[in-house]
Amino acid sequence: MSGAWQFYVATLVIYGFVYIIAASGLNLQFGVTGVYNFAFIIFQAAGAYCTAVLTLGPSSANGGFQHYILGLHLPFPLPLLVSALVAGVLGVGLGALTVRRLRADYLAIVMLVISLIATGVVTDYQGLFNGAAGLALIPQPFVSVTTSLVVYDWLYAAYAGVVCLLVLVAVRVLIESPLGRSLRAVRENENAAAALGKNVTALRLLVFGVGGAIAGISGSVLVAFAQAWSPSSWLYAETFVLFTALIVGGVGSNLGPVIGAVIVPVVLAEGSRYLPQFGPPTLVPSLEWITIGVVLLVFLWFWPRGILPERKHTFLPASPARPLTPQPTRGLVGKNLDGEGGPGR
Repeated sequence: MSGAWQFYVATLVIYGFVYIIAASGLNLQFGVTGVYNFAFIIFQAAGAYCTAVLTLGPSSANGGFQHYILGLHLPFPLPLLVSALVAGVLGVGLGALTVRRLRADYLAIVMLVISLIATGVVTDYQGLFNGAAGLALIPQPFVSVTTSLVVYDWLYAAYAGVVCLLVLVAVRVLIESPLGRSLRAVRENENAAAALGKNVTALRLLVFGVGGAIAGISGSVLVAFAQAWSPSSWLYAETFVLFTALIVGGVGSNLGPVIGAVIVPVVLAEGSRYLPQFGPPTLVPSLEWITIGVVLLVFLWFWPRGILPERKHTFLPASPARPLTPQPTRGLVGKNLDGEGGPGR
């Protein structure tokens, strides 16, 4: 395989890992807890911008052609950890402003508006993250290890794969834990969950924070490889790509985000680039979004549970030969609760 093809394949692998990480965070919010976070992409952007300003150093170091806040030069992996923390805190903050009073459709609309406001503020305010031009020349973490671009790409792909694996394991442990069952209870019927003593607001804030941190990790991994980030990279439509990936793979399942992230952002989005040119010059690039939209509608209509549906958690009924009956227990005076003397069973 030539160097150009290796670079292309390694780039697809890295992007695939990034989308899997992001889809896992959104699945925790939407698939498991039922939170409609249409501003999910801004948490990925927060992680990307945070990593950028923590590694670029002072703006004057690159000739002063771009302007941004902070301008630190922290060693790896501190930018990744700080980015996850910042995105998680941002998630809790936005969640505290919204989930206490808003539910379902209203929450989705407000989060979409927040996403649009965030894009507008970052684009118009030049001194925050260099406005519409965005940030460039972001340092790569392993550039001193090798001088070969192909070797570096595969090294970074291995790094992204390790981060992705850790995120998947952490999310799976969380979903399969008693806390995960509480989150599913909030999704199914929050009134019933509250009646059972669950703090619904606290659980929603938790998934806002954890999901936001995971999104921040995906943004940090992506920007350190791409070395650039601008408002055009995190438009609100990118959130719907992740929602489509969840619906295609299977909402709420453990492997659904993995399958969906590979099929939608990687296979479908990249596959449209190989179509022969026909019609107006902008037609073929637009087919990427058209294809994703058509796939979303087809799955919503015919396979709403996705390729790998969520496994339903049920309790086995009692056997007819051994019905569920109250078992006697020891009383306070050495008698069974059924009134018979002797030691209880």
